[in-house]
Amino acid sequence: MNRVHVVVGLIIRSNHKILISKRKKHLFQGCLWEFPGGKVEVGELPVDALRRELEEELAISVIDPTPFMKFDFDYPEKQIFMDVWMVKNFSGDAIGNEGQDIAWVSIDELISYKFPAADDRILENIKML
Repeated sequence: MNRVHVVVGLIIRSNHKILISKRKKHLFQGCLWEFPGGKVEVGELPVDALRRELEEELAISVIDPTPFMKFDFDYPEKQIFMDVWMVKNFSGDAIGNEGQDIAWVSIDELISYKFPAADDRILENIKML
């Protein structure tokens, strides 16, 4: 099984709210909430993939993202490499550009949402922000 390289954006507003989006029902781990992002294409730099994915998904332009954490996670049916970036500067108003629900939530509110298991390490590290 090939490991899928995924970039993830922790998009944080100045009021400390974090953007999450709901996965479409037909997708792997569908109907769960996630931190936006997507697959890195062959030959693409992770930071470029992050910019592309967030533009496509949310209609925002990322400015100066910073690396946050990286880790491998294995589901029985899929292996992924999570490449997580902090996004505090962006232009545009985030919308569910692909028809997905989005929400701005506080760190404390994140426990009210169901996330894929791969996001557990991200959720644990966000508590330290």
